[in-house]
Amino acid sequence: MYSTSAIGNTNGAASGNRMFRYEVSGLRANGVTQTPVRQSGSVFFIVPYNRMVAEMRRITRLGGKILNITPVGIDSEQSAAAPMASSSAASPSNGASANGAAKAKNKKPGADVPSNIYKPKNPYIGKCLSNDPLVGEGGSGIVQHLIFDISEGDLEYVEGQSIGIIPPGKDERGRPNKVRLYSIASTRHGDNVDDKTVSLCVRQLEYDDPETGEHVYGTCSTHLCGLKPGDDVAISGPVGKEMLLPEDTKANIIMLGTGTGIAPFRAFLWRMFKENNPGYKFDGLAWLFFGIPYSANILYKDDLEKMQAENPDNMRLTYAVSREQKTESGGKMYIQERIKEHADELWGMIQKPETHLYMCGLRGMEAGVDEGMTAAAEKFGVEWKKYRRQLKKEHRWHVEVY
Repeated sequence: MYSTSAIGNTNGAASGNRMFRYEVSGLRANGVTQTPVRQSGSVFFIVPYNRMVAEMRRITRLGGKILNITPVGIDSEQSAAAPMASSSAASPSNGASANGAAKAKNKKPGADVPSNIYKPKNPYIGKCLSNDPLVGEGGSGIVQHLIFDISEGDLEYVEGQSIGIIPPGKDERGRPNKVRLYSIASTRHGDNVDDKTVSLCVRQLEYDDPETGEHVYGTCSTHLCGLKPGDDVAISGPVGKEMLLPEDTKANIIMLGTGTGIAPFRAFLWRMFKENNPGYKFDGLAWLFFGIPYSANILYKDDLEKMQAENPDNMRLTYAVSREQKTESGGKMYIQERIKEHADELWGMIQKPETHLYMCGLRGMEAGVDEGMTAAAEKFGVEWKKYRRQLKKEHRWHVEVY
């Protein structure tokens, strides 16, 4: 899944050590900065070189206007008299540089998405900020929500991408452990909405070895689920352009997820309904089909149901709880059964060019989803697999399974 090309950090050591003094006006009072405010309404704070782009985006998101950027620290005596910017025009647009706006229409989808900023051989070392359980009493397995601090590096990402985690130690051959990919569960601004964190939703892998009968725990998932605040974590990436949200904020987004496959959909929904970002206003329909074994395994349940209650015209939520719910024929309620139940409505939505379908979860869910979609399509005389290929060509069928 890794590309041979990369966007690396080409800044020299001297540039990386430089600091810059920002003068900003118009920031909303949200407790983000503790900097004293002058009567003119300006605030001042110091930003390292490698955080300038992220800081400009944060300022723009918070409604601020950059009045001045002045170098300080290294080489400050030589350059302090030469301000670098004097207006909000210095703030970057959402994914396109100012001098590249004219070319934006000709770019392929995902052309501006960050990719491989950090390679597995030279990962970013972040810090674990929190590691919280997501499975309630009576649920199965261990699933954790982890937040990592990425404020000291250049790591950027967008919803639908993944990061790599390199667990410490060596494999059975004595080689350093290889990278494992995990779907990002936070928006590009992070759970703290400050562009300084990235989040994951991780289930501890455990199984019985079919040959030895030994109970085995996954190397990387066990490492992540056992992290404590302050622990280091080696991160590579980001990677992936398959699961990106469309630019059309009026699109219909159908999400089919099982277990920790909810991770990218959490990022989607937080961006749509929870983040309250003035630069992004979703006005389409987001419909999440979420398959889990028990009600206690409904990850992020309170937040999901609160968002649905607050946005009844724009969000729908359908659970498939296989060990608790039954179909009309008495079978277990899997996600494909929910698809069959809503076949007419789903098929009507799929015919619209602004509708996108996303699937994320264990690879075994593909057959079930195909079964459900086949039943939906057959009611209208359509062969699903053929139609699915057409959706793929139109960049409206997005799949990430593992």
